[in-house]
Amino acid sequence: MLLKLGKVPTVILSSSETARQALKDHDLNCCSRPHLAGPRELSYNYLDIAFSPFDDYWKDVRKLAVQELFSTKQVNSIQPIKEEEVKKLIDSMAESASQKTPVNLNEKFIALTVSVLCRAAFGVSFEETVLSNGKLNKLVREAYEMLGVFSASDYIPYVGSMVDWFTGLQGRREKSVGDLDAFYEQMFDLHKEEKEKGSEDFVDLLLRLEKEKTVVGNDKFTRNHIKAILMNILLAGIDTSSISMTWAMAELAKNPRVMNKVQSEIRNQMANKSSISLDIDQLHYLKMVIKETWRLHPPAPLLVPREVMSEFEINGYKIEPKTQLYVNVWAIGHDPDTWKDPEMFFPERFMDSNIDAKGNNFELLPFGAGRRICPGMYMGTSMVEFGLANMLYHFDWKLPEGMVVEDIDMEESPGLTVSKKNELVLVPVKYFDH
Repeated sequence: MLLKLGKVPTVILSSSETARQALKDHDLNCCSRPHLAGPRELSYNYLDIAFSPFDDYWKDVRKLAVQELFSTKQVNSIQPIKEEEVKKLIDSMAESASQKTPVNLNEKFIALTVSVLCRAAFGVSFEETVLSNGKLNKLVREAYEMLGVFSASDYIPYVGSMVDWFTGLQGRREKSVGDLDAFYEQMFDLHKEEKEKGSEDFVDLLLRLEKEKTVVGNDKFTRNHIKAILMNILLAGIDTSSISMTWAMAELAKNPRVMNKVQSEIRNQMANKSSISLDIDQLHYLKMVIKETWRLHPPAPLLVPREVMSEFEINGYKIEPKTQLYVNVWAIGHDPDTWKDPEMFFPERFMDSNIDAKGNNFELLPFGAGRRICPGMYMGTSMVEFGLANMLYHFDWKLPEGMVVEDIDMEESPGLTVSKKNELVLVPVKYFDH
């Protein structure tokens, strides 16, 4: 679909075949990012990984993040942290189960992911930060809305900026930046003590690069570079994983057959052990459940927009430079030409299928594909698998009294990422005493 917003040509790709042409055949033609007001302000003028244009700086900073935080080795090294934080969550759920009290799974999953992330990447306990006491969820949702909302200044020169001020959008953006900035500054205060190489967490490493005036791309590494990178880790690391776990539990609650089947697989694999360590590779049906959740509820339904750098063709149509290109992975996941009964939650569709979510199969693209594929894909996937496996192993799940399956709504909230608009509230029932 070709649109034109103001003076900006925009292409939306809504099929797996057109996505394959753009993200595989012509990836190098369209792997930069457009200059948009929301990302510009939250990323300190595109100093992050997600919204930085395709250049030497992006290549260097992405390589740094992959090596120091997102590699398989680094993700595996934080397994003890995940186990400790999941154990805390299980204990909290067990207390609710003993009192037959409903729990808000949106909040629980956000708390879990932020606790793991803060310890793994930032080297601090979440409870020590300014985002504790219920502030985090609101801040993250507002930041994502500012990243994805339509801004008049992006499409209407000069007049657009006045429109953004008049509507209050500019003020909201500035507040969002300020709230996030307060978190970054607290991280720096908590990392004032220098550490030896090898004992550093990710924030220590970034601060050392700043002190040593390291050149990344063509820029000397500054405090704003650090803040922009932390923005990516904080928002993407927290939001996408917690969104996926919430949507998965919502679909399982609506589909008791699937719930029973995936719980049976996990419990048979664990053989009634009380340990929360799980061999995820053996949980084949759980992986199907997660794929099916991503198909129906991709965390970022339009991915992050790309900007075309050089002309290419898709199905005979010329795509000009400076065109904004969106990949509608939500539409691809609901395409009846690709998926039988696309509105049905049916994990078995992935049985004996080679389709994965690693960017090689364009029918399923929750993390994107090509050069701009999400670098935190493995970390996010492992968090979703481990968190869901433990919640499904340790507890059965019931609807609150007076509620039936048909009462579970699946309405989505707006923004760059799409979370469940209304809270998912379920009652945990202990499977066994642990």
